[in-house]
Amino acid sequence: MNSADFWTSVRNIIDDGFTSEGLQQLDYYAELFIRGRLIYKRFSPQEQHGCSKGGAVHVIASLLAGAENCPDSELEGREEFKRELKYAEKQTRAIEKWARIVNVWYDDVDRFLNHTFGEQIAEGGEANVYDHGNFLVKSIGLDYFIQPILALDRITLHNTYFSETSMKVLGFGRDSNDEFKIIVEQPFIQGLRMTDEEIETFMSNMGFVLMNRKNWTYATPKIYLSDMHDENVLCSENGTVFVVDCDIRINTPKLRNNGIRLLNNNVVIDI
Repeated sequence: MNSADFWTSVRNIIDDGFTSEGLQQLDYYAELFIRGRLIYKRFSPQEQHGCSKGGAVHVIASLLAGAENCPDSELEGREEFKRELKYAEKQTRAIEKWARIVNVWYDDVDRFLNHTFGEQIAEGGEANVYDHGNFLVKSIGLDYFIQPILALDRITLHNTYFSETSMKVLGFGRDSNDEFKIIVEQPFIQGLRMTDEEIETFMSNMGFVLMNRKNWTYATPKIYLSDMHDENVLCSENGTVFVVDCDIRINTPKLRNNGIRLLNNNVVIDI
């Protein structure tokens, strides 16, 4: 099976309405992905491992989003933002239909999380946060990303570079405003806030260059990283640094931060 055949297969599963045979095939693709026998060239080998750490739900959703992110003749000629919105609509529709069938979809997600975990303990620009003992449960929106594939990439990349606080995708839903949400679980971390200078040193040691102090943006030619402020980066008593939240993306030239990566949708399968 070549790359074109693979994506055709996934799109056929979507178009057929996720039959039992289609669901079995998706589970099989996820197993191959996690075992490293389905190579998704969008990611480096390390990043593919980071995607796998998000769990099978994360892997399948990433593949569904990838299938609905392929070139579409119907979208040719549209301005970029309208094209991006259309891709987002196709991706959310596919993920929602699949998630409902496999019981990882939650209507009125914030009400569900409030009922399950109690009142939220924090709210950020894109997420509502709930206490779950040794873990936090987050309901993450698409405000910063528009397309689910980019929000799912963010989880993949976070798990790759900050594995101590890796996120596992539990499911999906919509809030009372009908906005699409990704529900994740993440270890709860206690620590001290770090200064901007300490964070800069930590990032420099990882090979990242400070690009913009105003929004705490760092980058390598391959990865873009922002929102690295003192509420999102903590240091434990023994000196271990934990990044609990950030905006992390594949650094393409479009982001205008010296990025060199081009998004690659090719797949190689070893069956």
